[in-house]
Formats: sequence, C-alpha cells, structure tokens
Amino acid sequence: MRRGGGLLALAVSALWLFVYVVTRVVTDPPLGTHWTVLAGVFLTNLLILGYPSALRGPRLLRPRQARARRPQGTFAVVGPGMPLRSGLTAGAAERTVKLLRPLLSGDAVAITDREQVLAFTGPGHDHHRRGAPLKTDATRRVLAGARTAVVRDRRELGCSEAGCPLRTAVIAPLAIGRRVVGTLKVYRLDAVPPPRELIEGMAGILALHLELAELDRERQLAADAKLDALRAQINPHFLFNTLNTIASKARTDPEEARQLLLRLSDFFRYSIRQDGHFADFGQEYFFVRTYLSLEQARFGERLAVRYDVDPQVLGVQVPVLTIQPLVENAVKHGLAEKVGGGTVVLRARVDPLARTTTIQVRDDGVGMDAETIARALDGGGRGGAPDGGGPDGGIGLRNISQRLATLFGERYSIDVRSRPGEGTTVDLRMPLR
Repeated sequence: MRRGGGLLALAVSALWLFVYVVTRVVTDPPLGTHWTVLAGVFLTNLLILGYPSALRGPRLLRPRQARARRPQGTFAVVGPGMPLRSGLTAGAAERTVKLLRPLLSGDAVAITDREQVLAFTGPGHDHHRRGAPLKTDATRRVLAGARTAVVRDRRELGCSEAGCPLRTAVIAPLAIGRRVVGTLKVYRLDAVPPPRELIEGMAGILALHLELAELDRERQLAADAKLDALRAQINPHFLFNTLNTIASKARTDPEEARQLLLRLSDFFRYSIRQDGHFADFGQEYFFVRTYLSLEQARFGERLAVRYDVDPQVLGVQVPVLTIQPLVENAVKHGLAEKVGGGTVVLRARVDPLARTTTIQVRDDGVGMDAETIARALDGGGRGGAPDGGGPDGGIGLRNISQRLATLFGERYSIDVRSRPGEGTTVDLRMPLR
C-alpha cells in the first residue's frame, strides 16, 4: 500500500472512532444511530476532500509534468530507429552523437572506433574532427581493457589545442561480446565529469545495436552464400544433355537448334547475373519456362508441362532461384525415371488478405517414401546424396529451406507430400514483400 493510502485509511478509522465515542459514549443520553452515521459520513467527506493537502505528503509530478521533464528523443535512441543499428560507420556515428548530446548531461559527445574519431559534436568541434587519430591515453586504456575511464584533469584529455574548452570526460567502451570496437566519449566544460552510470548505460544500449547490426551482416552473408551455392549447383549434366540435344537438332532442324541455343544462353545469363535475393515472380516464371522448354526438347513427348498461374502473382517479389530447383527435382527425380514420362504442374497464387504467396510444384512421377522425404528435407536431395545433391546433381530441399529461413525467419513453410508410384507435391508458402 502506498504511503498516502495508508495514512488515509488510518485517519478515517480514527475519525469514526471519535464520532462513536462522542455520540454514543460522551453524550448523555446517547444520540441515535442515524445521527452517528450522518456525523461520520459528513466528517469523512470533509477529510477526504482535504486529504491531498493534509495527508498525501510531497506530491509526485503529474503525468503531464513528468513528460515535460523527460528528455526528448529517447525512443529514437533505444528503438529501431537508432542510427548505429546499421553498423559503426562515420555517417551513423554522426547522427548518433547529435541524438545523444541533449540526453547525456554533457557539453560534447564523440564516438570513435579503434583507430579514429568517427563523429564529434559540441564545443571543440573545430579541432576534434572526424577522421582524427585517437590522442587520449584514457581512450586507449578503455579500448585495451574494456573498462570505463573518468577523466578529471584537462591534461589527461591529450588535446594539443591550447584553447580547447573541454576539461572533464567519461569514456565508455562499445563492446560486441568481449570485443571492444569503439568508445562513447562525453565531455564537460567544467570540473565535474558527466555521470558515469548514465554514460555506461547508454554505451550498453549502443553496443546492443552494434551487435544486432553484426548479426544482420552475418545473416546477409549466409543468405549470399546459399544463393551462390544454388548458382553453383546448376546441374552440369543438364548443360551436357542440353548441348547434346542441340547438336542432334542441328542436323535435323537447324532453326530449332538455334532457338534452343538462345534459350540456353538466357537461362545461364539469368541464373548468374541476377542481382539481389528477390525478383518479380514474372522473371522467375520466365526462367522456369525457359528451363522446361529446354528439357522438353530433350524428353520430347515424355515431358508434359501445365501452368496454373494467377496473373496477380506476376508482380510479387519472390526469392530468386527458388522455384526452378523445385521444378528441376520434379523432372529429374520424378519423371525421368518413369517409363512413359509424365506431367509437371506449376501453380501460383497470392492471398492479399493473408499477405502470402503460395507456389506449388507437382508431378505424377515415381514418387518417394517417407524416409526419402525426410532425407531430402535433411539435406540429402531427392536422390539421397549429401549437401543438397541427388545422384546426378539434383538440388536438395534443405538448401532451399535454409535460405528461406534466412530471408523470412519462421514466416514461411515448405510441405512435401509424396507416395511411391503416385508422384510428389511440394507446397511453398511465403509472406508478401
């Protein structure tokens, strides 16, 4: 119970005891019960109305007053808009020191990396410039020992400028794990250093943003590596077989052979030169159709293709080189091994309400048992070879799944349904971008 509430309860209890004693004990003859109740209620109301000034004690700031005294810009510092969320760069540091200066009870604020000043704002900015080497011994000690330093003497600042107005400072490390990557420096013009706890707390917040930025970079590198792996796994057997098909067509139908060569060049140009991790579905759709046209030239009537694509999907952004590997697996491991061949179906839908894109690749080929499905999702490919490849280079579902997890986190799903002799269906669901 709060202090004011306890006092009020005690006062009301004492008041009713006083009313009872006066009206029922002291008065002779005793007053009626209704008089006791009326007097008690009247005096209780008076007490409650006078309570704020009499019993509440020192008043706390009202919410509006508290908001007025709260430093402005705090949300931008601790929230996702923090500039250092993009990494410890000169531009991000410049924006950060301007945000922090009114919050840290200092006259000047600087951020450094391990070699130089990245940003400085406040008195002394005319000679404490971006790109200047670190001069303060205290800064070097902080970088070496990961402990905050309090500078109480102007001489310890190490500034060679005779007219430098800075006198005291607190220098806190910016650490990612156990690795110190820079410092946060807050200066004052008087002999009283800034509050150490405040500076250390803010340095901890900045370090957290730097750590998140590093995790983002690592995640991006992982996504780039998986995309490069998909590009590298474009089946050399596919190229060899397609060139053989073109060579045979060159004797019987030179014009068709020329068209196949153009399609083959389009295929490899897209797979190698596509920038970034996302592209319009329409571009991926063209890429898949190019691949299937080359495979149809090789398999002939054994390979039938059916497209069921909602036109709304064409402009949706999807991860590059994700649909083609699923189609390739359907052809290579579903239909190539089936006597008489079969049909591959590509279906795509977009759900604006659920904000999801659904892509389905289905074949009526040889199918898989549950053990083979589990091995494919675990990295063995549909043919069971490690590292995402089947016996003739098929791309495993696990590589695709890991890359989607890197791009979307848990906001995607990949579902495989198959039975031996009945074909395979792969459903891929991902969020709209």
